[in-house]
Amino acid sequence: MGFQCVDHASYDATVGGYKASLSADSFNSSQTETRVCFSVFILFKIHMMELIYTFPLWTFILFSSFFACSPVKGESLVIGSHQPIIAAPHDDVILPCHLDPPFNVEGLTVEWSKPDLKPDPADRLSRVEYVHLYRDRREVTDMKLPSYVSRTSLFTHDLKHGNISLKISNVTLADTGRYRCFIPKLKSRVKESVVQLVVDPDLIKTSTTETPLDPSDLRTPDPEVRTEVKGGRDRMRIWVPLLVFFVLLLGGVGAYFYKRLCKDDLKNESTHSNSTLV
Repeated sequence: MGFQCVDHASYDATVGGYKASLSADSFNSSQTETRVCFSVFILFKIHMMELIYTFPLWTFILFSSFFACSPVKGESLVIGSHQPIIAAPHDDVILPCHLDPPFNVEGLTVEWSKPDLKPDPADRLSRVEYVHLYRDRREVTDMKLPSYVSRTSLFTHDLKHGNISLKISNVTLADTGRYRCFIPKLKSRVKESVVQLVVDPDLIKTSTTETPLDPSDLRTPDPEVRTEVKGGRDRMRIWVPLLVFFVLLLGGVGAYFYKRLCKDDLKNESTHSNSTLV
C-alpha cells in the first residue's frame, strides 16, 4: 500500500506538473499573441492618426493639382488639327492652328518650328531655327530654316481673330514631320499645339495646288471633337472627387472594422488566459 501511495503521489505530481507546465506554456503563448496583436494595433493606429492629420493637406494638394490642370474659364487655348495633314509633293498646304475662344495675337510672338530638330550638341553656339517666326508684327527671317525661306506665311489679317495657321508652299518629302505652333507670351495654360504633316509621293497633285485661304475652309477640329474634349473634362471634375471620396470611405470603414476585430481578439485572448490560469 505504501508503494502504491508513493506511486500514486508521484503520478499525481507528474500529472500536476504536466498540467502546470501546459498552463504556463499556454499562458506564455497567449501573452505572445497578445503582444503581437497589440503591437500591430498600435502601428495601425499610428498610421491611421498620421493619415487623419495629413488628410486636409493631401486633399488640398489633390484638388489644387486637379484644378491647376483644368483650363480657366474664358482663357484662350491654342488648338491645332488632331488629324494629320496629308499632301502630295509640290502641293501648297495649310497647317491649321487657332485660338479658342478667338483672341487677338497681332501684338504677340508666334513661333512655328519642328520639335524633332535639335541643336547640334557639338556646337555650343548653335540654336534651333524656325520654320516661321512672327515677332513685333512682322516676320523674322534671320532665324529661319534655309529650306523654308520664301515658302511660309501666316494669315496676318486673321491674327486678330486668333488664326495662327501656317501656309507652306511647294511641299517636298523633306517637309514631312511634326510642326509646333507656339505663342510664348500667351496668358494660358495651353500655349502650343503640334500638327502632323505627311507628304505622300503616291498621291496625285491636287488640281487646285493652293489650299483655300478662307479661314472657314481650314481643316480645324470638328465641333464634336471639341465638345467631346470639354465634356470629358467636365466628367473628370465630377468623377475624380467622387472616386477619392469612396476610396477614403472604404479605407475608413476598413480601419474601423479592423480596429473592432483586433479589440475582440485581445478580449478573447485575455479571457482565454484567465480561464486557463484558473
